[in-house]
Amino acid sequence: MSPRASQWAIPLGVSLGVPIGLYATFILLGAIPFFQRHFLYAHKINTLFWHDINQPEYWGFARNQVTPFSLATVDGETIYAWHILPLPTYLKHEDKLQVQKPGFSDDITKTVSFKLLKDDPEARLAIYFHGNAGHIAQGYRPDSYHTLTDSSRYHVLAIDYRGFGKSTGKPSEAGLIHDGAAAVDWAMHVAGIPASRIVIMGQSLGTAVTSGVAEHFAMQGVEFAGVILIAGFSNLPNLLSSYTAAGWIPVLSPFRSFPPLLRFFQSFVVDKWKSAERLAHVVTLTQTRLRLTFIHAKNDLEIPCNEDDALFKSTANATIREDLDDDSFLAWKEQQTLRRDDGSFVATTKAEPDIIIRQELVPYGGHNEVMMSAAVSLAVMRSFGLDAS
Repeated sequence: MSPRASQWAIPLGVSLGVPIGLYATFILLGAIPFFQRHFLYAHKINTLFWHDINQPEYWGFARNQVTPFSLATVDGETIYAWHILPLPTYLKHEDKLQVQKPGFSDDITKTVSFKLLKDDPEARLAIYFHGNAGHIAQGYRPDSYHTLTDSSRYHVLAIDYRGFGKSTGKPSEAGLIHDGAAAVDWAMHVAGIPASRIVIMGQSLGTAVTSGVAEHFAMQGVEFAGVILIAGFSNLPNLLSSYTAAGWIPVLSPFRSFPPLLRFFQSFVVDKWKSAERLAHVVTLTQTRLRLTFIHAKNDLEIPCNEDDALFKSTANATIREDLDDDSFLAWKEQQTLRRDDGSFVATTKAEPDIIIRQELVPYGGHNEVMMSAAVSLAVMRSFGLDAS
């Protein structure tokens, strides 16, 4: 090797070897359940050191518009939550709310905000399950709550899963579904809101929680006003073959050209999060009414928008009671689709008894900001039947 070539060999080797070595270490650690769950849920990455989530006014909410409190799960964990009042309701009762003690409530049932929810026979509630990492008020999440409550009459209940924020415990698939079920049980049995006036919704990881919670209650004969998934995915092993953390760090996508190796690494995934299967089960269990909505941004760089195609296919197939092959399904779906000139579309299918499944691809919003899009607010309105003539 010439001196000139050797001069470049070492820097080139280092520049290639370091990222490859880091990636290999990441993959090997990811095969261990402890590290895998830390990578997946990223629940320890938050801003609690400099943000007090018991002071929601920091994020632009009115005094006592948000009541922080906790609820218990069936397996003994304590889950941190926010009850967020809709501003039109807040305005009517502003004087009473202003004198309520601010901050965390040890007994939310004694608060003015709780009574405004429980005593209103027309109250509607959106239960929101956030994505991975952070806490209940981190990043874009407060803006999501503002979008849902600033001009509507919908209450919002948001939670931090076990291990997130101020909640106790360690995250797992079964555990997060317990947490979501605890939020619904609180809404129905403590706040007294029937399922017909509850929408459950989630973003990113929260869509998997939403799917698990929807199935959990469907098996008990409980049907919600709506089930909404924003930036969802069909199942975790399949997602990891195309997912890029933070929009640029690949997980298992480098192995897609080697299917046996890809399947080998997928076999190590502990929490499968089989949302497509769960939602298809929800469809088959529906006895009276189902409003199921999938929303995804075309420019989502983290979870590819074609993941929604798999969710729509699984649930739509459940309505037609047969499993069409890919070509037949695409031909059938095209007949149900309205395409727009910007590349976005809406696909809708209807079935008995009163099932509407809607997939909407919006042109903008990325992975997180899509939560603030009009499509999400409209999905909530449709779930509550406000589009009926």
